[in-house]
Amino acid sequence: MMVKMCEVHDDIDLKRMLIELELQLKEVEEISVEEIARKVKKIGFRCQRCGDCCRGGDNNVLVFPFEIRRIICQTGENWLEMAEPPIDGEWDEKGNFHTLEWRLKKADQNCRYHSQDRCRIYDNRPLLCQTYPFYLDERQLHWSECRGLNKPIEFQESMNLASLIKKRRIIEVQEAIKLISKYMDFKRGLPSRYGLCVIHDSEGEHEIKWSQLRGMLDRCIENTYYRSIE
Repeated sequence: MMVKMCEVHDDIDLKRMLIELELQLKEVEEISVEEIARKVKKIGFRCQRCGDCCRGGDNNVLVFPFEIRRIICQTGENWLEMAEPPIDGEWDEKGNFHTLEWRLKKADQNCRYHSQDRCRIYDNRPLLCQTYPFYLDERQLHWSECRGLNKPIEFQESMNLASLIKKRRIIEVQEAIKLISKYMDFKRGLPSRYGLCVIHDSEGEHEIKWSQLRGMLDRCIENTYYRSIE
């Protein structure tokens, strides 16, 4: 996530973040795909189709609105069947819970689209999945733990992957800029069972009743409590 709600408290914070994001966008656009590809090739990578990145509690996949619509077109599901808000956020004085962007909904602890054969939305999987385990942060290439690392990769394959890695970072920053441009800050308050869930994304605010988000209210309240005692 490019933007954290705890960093936003007034218009000055919003303007500062927009300036920083615009600078980041220029920096990312200047990054050489060839440079990323050389690093990927040196590290080495080949997907082992093990599904480790699709399973477990740490599997949280950020999805942007345009990615959600692509998946919906393939699966025929509605928005809240395949995506849900994260449980990290803050409460306003009216008891509404505010959070940022969307995550792929899980089936138990696993991605709902994971199967033993392959990803059921492979051709429309999110950019995060397409580029795993690599990502860019402050112009530097980073990677997560993965069985496919240190495996030989052809240079053209590393170029294709590098192009996606750069594209992902550009879109992440662009989506963050749109989110901040539309974001309206609010006075903080205490958790409540009588408000709404308000999701802020690049398209604006989305108010959703808790009855449409089965089990989410308790998870959000519990998460707020544990964060308060950390």
